[in-house]
Amino acid sequence: MLFPTVQFALFFPVVLVVSWALMKRQAIWKPFIIVASYVFYGYADWRFCLLLAGITVGNQCAAQLIARTSDERARSWILGVAVTLDLLTLGVFKYYGFFVSGVDDALRGTGVGMPLPLLTIALPVGVSFFTFQAISYVVDVKRRLVEPASMIDVTIYLSFFPHLVAGPIVRAREFLPQLQQPPDPRKVAVGSGIALIALGLVKKLAIADTLAREVVDPVFAVPDAYAAPDLWLAAYAYTAQIYCDFSGYTDMAIGLALLLGYVFPQNFRSPYRATGFSDFWRRWHMTLSRFLRDFLYIPLGGNRKGRWKTYRNLMLTMVLGGLWHGAAWPFVLWGVFHGAMLCVERAWGARITFPSWLRWAVTFHLVVFGWILFRSPNMDIFGDYMARMFEPGPATLFTVPVALMVLAVIGLQLVPERTVERVQVRIERTNPVLLGAGLAVVIALVAATVSSQGVAPFIYFRF
Repeated sequence: MLFPTVQFALFFPVVLVVSWALMKRQAIWKPFIIVASYVFYGYADWRFCLLLAGITVGNQCAAQLIARTSDERARSWILGVAVTLDLLTLGVFKYYGFFVSGVDDALRGTGVGMPLPLLTIALPVGVSFFTFQAISYVVDVKRRLVEPASMIDVTIYLSFFPHLVAGPIVRAREFLPQLQQPPDPRKVAVGSGIALIALGLVKKLAIADTLAREVVDPVFAVPDAYAAPDLWLAAYAYTAQIYCDFSGYTDMAIGLALLLGYVFPQNFRSPYRATGFSDFWRRWHMTLSRFLRDFLYIPLGGNRKGRWKTYRNLMLTMVLGGLWHGAAWPFVLWGVFHGAMLCVERAWGARITFPSWLRWAVTFHLVVFGWILFRSPNMDIFGDYMARMFEPGPATLFTVPVALMVLAVIGLQLVPERTVERVQVRIERTNPVLLGAGLAVVIALVAATVSSQGVAPFIYFRF
């Protein structure tokens, strides 16, 4: 079920009203919110609910065993088994075809020619997100950062519908304590919740989907059919599209959770104002960045074991981060590119200084280059795209609305952060009734931008 759809518009108000009606009766509210979340997740295919339930039960059993075991070696073994099973589940659903095809190609290259069975396995929506949250839960229990919760609380944590299918990746120690007491209606940030939902709708429907439909999808489908002006426009347009698409979903997810009385961590903080790649990853998909840092980069040794091992750890982290986004070589090479940029930045950053405007310009355009690789369906398309980047010709796709959208998305991120914070404070102090009326107007306006094909799925649903 997509957020900006008629089905969700019918689903959420009912859930919101019933949720607050039952909130003080937690013994009833908790089963209700689980059922609502599973209805939300199973709307496309009820079988996905079985996987979610299996992940929940398996990791809760592991967490309970870890908590009851005093021997550290045994605790580590239990954790290792749980994480391995989580990753195997993710591997079967997400990477089976990628690795089988790779092995089959390698065997053909050596002349062995043994065809391997290639099964068609449906990718459950959001499997990467709730699997990572399950891993973070058992690891934090092993590290004694959180106590194992009850089965019903863990089920809510992993299935809570606002963050279930595309994040943000909420840590157990951020969410589970919020389930200990019913939210106080007087402390609910209604203004921020409504404003975030409205902003997310504008980002997704009015900007991201329009840019995809008008420029990005046609150019990346057949780059040979376009000249340099359209290719450059598509690169900048996709840079704006992926930000608006993903941050728009996150805005709506955080806003919906706020209206239900729960707080999620921030996931984006003006990433295109970054003046370096480390700065970019402190601003882009922040919950994934900290997951990779805490559960991969630091356990590998981080920057504690010398320069070259630091470079190795950065590369491994970013390559696996790229692979997490999808089972395709463009994603892997996108991770290699970002890892290499982080290594270069770490090696030369302290020795060479540039004006901040130049650091921003270089970082931004390197990020744009990375998005071309990220968006390319395969390496052949990427090669064609890059080969045409300097091919003279007409700008057939340029329109004033498209240019204004791209400039607005990037330009607004350069606004000083204090100004943004002041706007946020004013929104929170605005009358909720007035904000609700504004949300209704926004829904009416953005609905007019939806194409006859309906709302396009969020980009990160497939990750």
